[in-house]
Amino acid sequence: MQTESTQVAIIGGGPSGLLLSQLLHKAGIDTIVLERQTRDYVLGRIRAGVLETGFVELLRKSGAGARMDREGEIHHGFHIAHQGRLDRIDLARHAQGQTVMVYGQTEVTRDLYEARDAMGGRVLHEVQDVVLHDLKGAQPHVTFIHDGAERRINASFIVGADGFHGVSRKSIPADILREYEKVYPFGWLGILSETAPAAPELIYARHDRGFALCSMRNSRLSRYYIQVPLSDKAEDWSDDAFWQELKRRLPEAVAEQMETGPSIEKSIAPLRSFVAEPMRYGALFLAGDAAHIVPPTGAKGLNLAASDIHYLYEGFADYFLRGEAGGLDSYSAKALARVWKAERFSWWMTSLLHRFPDMSPADLRLQQADLDYLFSSEAAQTSLAENYVGLPY
Repeated sequence: MQTESTQVAIIGGGPSGLLLSQLLHKAGIDTIVLERQTRDYVLGRIRAGVLETGFVELLRKSGAGARMDREGEIHHGFHIAHQGRLDRIDLARHAQGQTVMVYGQTEVTRDLYEARDAMGGRVLHEVQDVVLHDLKGAQPHVTFIHDGAERRINASFIVGADGFHGVSRKSIPADILREYEKVYPFGWLGILSETAPAAPELIYARHDRGFALCSMRNSRLSRYYIQVPLSDKAEDWSDDAFWQELKRRLPEAVAEQMETGPSIEKSIAPLRSFVAEPMRYGALFLAGDAAHIVPPTGAKGLNLAASDIHYLYEGFADYFLRGEAGGLDSYSAKALARVWKAERFSWWMTSLLHRFPDMSPADLRLQQADLDYLFSSEAAQTSLAENYVGLPY
């Protein structure tokens, strides 16, 4: 068995693992990233693209933010459609000048791969049978199969950034791990189309037929979603049926001027809230979807992963460069405090804007009253804006 050593072994070659690897490399801390899929597969994932201020600064710090700054779009607000009208949340006004960056997660991942390549970073793809060993002992290590050969990596620490279905969280003993989950009774049917966005800023729509979202990747690439039952399948929906249903859920003025066209990607994503505690077990640290999932309504999934990476980067830098373990020791508690606040915000946004199957007429009136209150209260809009741009690290 081939054996080598590194300071931090990172399981998962998505944006979380790549960002941490890049930041640590720039600080002189050695890493190796293990990814189960091919690079093309990772880059083929279509994900969200609303980046908090903190994530934007991390990407710049990593040296992978130049294209984002050239091509990304800074958004100072977004709209909520309800009762046939559009109301705007002014992020810059209510969140002390902070904004969000619209830049696709696929592009973030591509930029991070290129940055890793430029620095000679180690990213091993198509690894199989990954097993984590001796997490509470003196010799933490990872074994796996790569290119048909058995391999072993000894590491001071292991970071599990391998997603909800990865091996890392499952390596924590069942009597230690606590899991909290809420599954929502609907999904989002999303399409990607080479069309101009419906509006310069995102539109979240609350409608009696269900939720809708108008988003974008750039001036000629749009991303749209509608709420659908979990029993639906993407192939059940023709492009024409999707556009018709989307327009029904939007104010008439928006629907009339919307550009439509063939979809280049179509899928249905279920919605869930999920948190695993603790986020550290011995030498293992969980990050991103390995530890928590949020419904996408509040645009918090990738951004929560970024805050995990911020805490881990600071903790590893303190440990390896200054001999201080406090940042790593406090990682789980600090990360989870921010995770639960983001879970609450994402749950609230989802509850505010979606039509739940068991809602009574009274429930619907209360939901509308919540929206009416939101746009009559400066304090309520400030709370929404502060959460949307991202709470402080």
